[in-house]
Amino acid sequence: MLGADYYVHNIDPEIIHLWGQFGLRYYGLAYALGFIIAIIIMRRLHKKGLLSLNPEQQSTALFALILGVMIGGRLGHMLLYDLNGFLSNPLTFFEIWKGGMASHGGFAGVLVACWWIAKKYKIGFWKLSDVLATMTPPGLMLGRIANFINGELWGKPTDVSWAVIFPQSAPYGTPIDLIPARHPSQLYEAALEGLLLVIYTQWRMWKTKAPLTPGRLCGEFLILYAIVRIIGEQFREPDASLIMGVNPGIFYSFFIVLLGAVFIYFSIRNAAQKKAH
Repeated sequence: MLGADYYVHNIDPEIIHLWGQFGLRYYGLAYALGFIIAIIIMRRLHKKGLLSLNPEQQSTALFALILGVMIGGRLGHMLLYDLNGFLSNPLTFFEIWKGGMASHGGFAGVLVACWWIAKKYKIGFWKLSDVLATMTPPGLMLGRIANFINGELWGKPTDVSWAVIFPQSAPYGTPIDLIPARHPSQLYEAALEGLLLVIYTQWRMWKTKAPLTPGRLCGEFLILYAIVRIIGEQFREPDASLIMGVNPGIFYSFFIVLLGAVFIYFSIRNAAQKKAH
């Protein structure tokens, strides 16, 4: 697993340097592209009559979702993965240019935004949650690709032919020949959490009767995300202390499964009540 026979990660995460610690980074570009794709999906759903929000309302909704993702994702990272650092210096919360976003926290932020949007525009929360389930995977995929570009959240040591040497995974100055090659787990997660769920959610929304059972698609998305996240974590080096002997990413995913089950339960119950009436 040692040696320079593997690809050595040397991608500059910064596209354009501005000043000091600031610059245009691929990480920020990934989020921007994710939101642009979300806008395209939202407007297509509106055009097909699956989302009752006019363009002005869509803009407000998107702004709320951006806040939900950014605040929830950042706060989730600080509370779930870097609590000591957050308590010692709460202002690190605002250092978003350094990276550090948790998808589990982002989900929580998006659900809060979903509740606010549904209440403000008097549309069904469960129906809106299904819409958000179709908008989320592209952002997840781009975010994981950005993780790879940043050379962070690397995988476990391996000798597979496509392994990658991440210089950041070893103390500064360590010779390349002595740095273990690792799974490019970020790309595995981009394929599983992103591409696979993009295909599944779009298929469910457009080719099945998912719109007739509000909340069901969102529940399926949450459960599938948790499953593929757990699979991906098998190849990823833990980036935080274990919780009861379990990788944090796996531990928190169990709660995502429970949340998904709640969505499916209410979807089935609401459909049964509607049919009874």
